[in-house]
Amino acid sequence: MMEVIGLTGGIASGKSTVSSILRSLGAFIIDADVVSREIMIKGTKTYNILVNEFGKEILRKDGEIDRKKLGNLVFADKQKLNRLNEITHPEIIRRIKEIIEEERKNGKEKAIILDAALLIEMRLFNMVDEVWLVVVDKKTQIRRLMKRDNLNYNDALNRIKSQMSIEDKMKYADFIINNCKDFNAIKKQVELLWGRFSK
Repeated sequence: MMEVIGLTGGIASGKSTVSSILRSLGAFIIDADVVSREIMIKGTKTYNILVNEFGKEILRKDGEIDRKKLGNLVFADKQKLNRLNEITHPEIIRRIKEIIEEERKNGKEKAIILDAALLIEMRLFNMVDEVWLVVVDKKTQIRRLMKRDNLNYNDALNRIKSQMSIEDKMKYADFIINNCKDFNAIKKQVELLWGRFSK
């Protein structure tokens, strides 16, 4: 049976870098962020619920949901963040299950990568055979997040605090990928882990 590997990490930990290395090695990747965007497309049931819940100020000029505006709104308010999760998570989980089933029927891979920042918070670890956790030190994480999302220090810190701590995530991890060094160091770790499935 095709194994499912859950890939997770804190925001700006380098999880996307690991995901792109895995893709270059031929892995089939389910990106929970892409699934999340797809379920929020204009005209979907989730889109309509979100606009009713959070108002038209979360929309771009073309009528699609502006994820940055929505993020700024919910990351500043725990109740709103919980409400967003209540609306979106069941639909994301349903779609991920569908993709895994399709791939198990039709795919030729030995393993599927489920790339999800909230793998543990959404209890997606129940769907996977093992969890790979990407870790980075807090200082580097804040610096990367500020640069990547053009955030000030406090906004970056709030986003990090809105997620489960790395220490708590470590309790669920089968393998830890350390992203505190350079690209080659992380690439070697990923190649070793993936090598178990690509033989």
